[in-house]
Amino acid sequence: MSSPGAHPNNDAQTSPRYSATSRRLHWLMAVLVVLAYILITSRSWFEKGSDPRLFVVQGHFWVGIAVFALVLPRLLARFASPTPAIVPALNPLIRLASQVTHIALYGFLLLQPLMGMLVVFLERGGIPLGGLTLPSPFELNPHLAHRIEDLHITVGTAFYYVIALHIAAVLWHHFLRRDNVLKRMI
Repeated sequence: MSSPGAHPNNDAQTSPRYSATSRRLHWLMAVLVVLAYILITSRSWFEKGSDPRLFVVQGHFWVGIAVFALVLPRLLARFASPTPAIVPALNPLIRLASQVTHIALYGFLLLQPLMGMLVVFLERGGIPLGGLTLPSPFELNPHLAHRIEDLHITVGTAFYYVIALHIAAVLWHHFLRRDNVLKRMI
C-alpha cells in the first residue's frame, strides 16, 4: 500500500475514489468553466456598451478569478491524497495520453485566468473589486492588452477542445472500457 503522498498516477493505490475535496473542487471548477463560457458567449446577445453586456463580461471575469483562486487548492488536494487505481489498469500509451491531457487542463486552468487578468490590468489599469480596485503593476498598454486578449481567445478555444477530449475519454472509459475512471470522481 502506498503512502498518501505517492505519485498521483500510481495504479497501486487502493482508495476507490478521489478525496472528497478533490471531487468537490473538480465539479465546482467544471461548473465555473461552463459558466465562464456561457457568460462570454452571451455577450454577443447584447448591444456594446449596454448594462447587460457589461454584466456578462464582468461575470466572465469574476468567474475566471474564482477558477484561478481554486487552482492551487485543487492541485494541493490532488497531490495530498492518493490517486485511486484505475481498474483494470491502463496500458502505458493510454496512461501517457491521460497524463498529457491532465497537464494541459491544469495549464489552461492556470493560464486562462492569468491572461484575462493581464488584459484588464493593461487595458483598465486595475481590477475592480467591489468598491476597491487592485492597481495594475503594469503601465496601460491597450495594444498589448488586445494581443493578449486575442491569445486568451485562441487558447480558450483550444481549451474547449481539450475539455471535449477529456469528456469523450471519460465516456469511453465508462461505457466501452467499463473501468472505474468516472466512478473515482463521483
